[in-house]
Amino acid sequence: MIRSELATRVLQTALRTGGDFAELFLEETDASNLKYEDDSVTEANSTIVYGAGLRILKGLQSVYGYTNDLTPKGLKQLARTLAARYRGKPITTVQPFVVDTTPSRHEFIRYGDTMKAKDKAKLARVAYKAAKGKSPLVKKVAVTLLDRVQRVTVINSQGRWASDLRVRVRMGIMVVASKDGVMETAFNGPGAQMGYEFFDTIDLKAIAKDTQRMAISALSAQECPSKTMDVVIDNGFGGVIFHEACGHSLEATSVAKGLSVFCGKKGTAIANPIVTAVDDGTIPNAWGSGNIDDEGHPTQRNVLIENGILKNYLVDAQNGRRMESEANGCCRRESYKYAPTSRMSNTFIERGTSTKEEIIQATKYGLYAKKMGGGSVNPVTGEFNFAVQEGYLIKNGKIGKPVKGATLVGSGAEILMNIDMIADNLERAQGMCGSSSGSIPADVGQPCLRVRNITVGGRGGN
Repeated sequence: MIRSELATRVLQTALRTGGDFAELFLEETDASNLKYEDDSVTEANSTIVYGAGLRILKGLQSVYGYTNDLTPKGLKQLARTLAARYRGKPITTVQPFVVDTTPSRHEFIRYGDTMKAKDKAKLARVAYKAAKGKSPLVKKVAVTLLDRVQRVTVINSQGRWASDLRVRVRMGIMVVASKDGVMETAFNGPGAQMGYEFFDTIDLKAIAKDTQRMAISALSAQECPSKTMDVVIDNGFGGVIFHEACGHSLEATSVAKGLSVFCGKKGTAIANPIVTAVDDGTIPNAWGSGNIDDEGHPTQRNVLIENGILKNYLVDAQNGRRMESEANGCCRRESYKYAPTSRMSNTFIERGTSTKEEIIQATKYGLYAKKMGGGSVNPVTGEFNFAVQEGYLIKNGKIGKPVKGATLVGSGAEILMNIDMIADNLERAQGMCGSSSGSIPADVGQPCLRVRNITVGGRGGN
């Protein structure tokens, strides 16, 4: 994407006013999106994105800019413009480049740009037909299909030269059901860092039918009672609570600025001893994985909490300066238009020793959150508010009637301490995570687990 001689000149220009570190991020992405509704393709587009981002650090200061003019003139102009933000004389020089040899953990077979449009439409139609079914209660089905082929290169003044190829596909299935003026929506969104061969590894019809089942089931659900109760959160996307309420508070983006409830608690107990939580960017073909992060460091398996003890934060190079900590392969960004920072990749709670059945049977009264929805979190305090997409009341150790309108309210710190049972059925699910460096693919996950005494908001009675 760039010759080493030009990269050296650009980085040297960036350092001419006293910067102590400069980094180029080059990207080329081929993307395709298809939408299938009303038994036909209603939208289809493809884009090619390319450009370069440049970051200059000087102590704890930073400046970032980007351009899609990748000519020598365009890149050097960007470097001069950003360097002008500082005043001083050169204090360092660009080191000889050493090409990173991190091996790829991912195998890609059928790239999106090799697939015919009609074959993509056929795949979307399979999901559409299964989700639509024959039920008169289903009023609308929308299927989205996306694929991405992203090529990135990271080059910095310390001699790092690292490249990565990232291929991803994902399908979103949304079902809207309605009865007697009541309307309910359900969604599933399987994806992976794979080509279209991913859809050979899952039962797409079963996922689509399950999405329909969730929407229809919600139509007959009663309003959830509002009270403090034990909550059993199922595996897979249930991990979104840990991701949002705890994970973001463990990112150096917050920790380095003292804006996290977990600041200064490394080495102390922040969770029940049965809790071990991990962020692992090395899992082959996982949605949030990469061979390198967006600073060019090899991705890592970072144990964040081990047996209840806070072991690590997610640290990028810039915030690592404030924290006097080494970067640990977790720096990410949406595209070249965003400055990178510490972000999660595939974040999950490790499996426990109970079974899901044992957890349900041990719960005298509570809420079974089979599928979580969206929510909001204050990263400074860890306080959250999450909707339950599919929920059921538990009475006397048995799953009972479906309920709707349930909202889980609490704080990440409290939840970690109140987890008292964890099953052995770890599963991950896919989502998009938004933060200061844009929207990025991220896996969330956990086994089924129980949290004692969560405030559950609802509109129903006892």
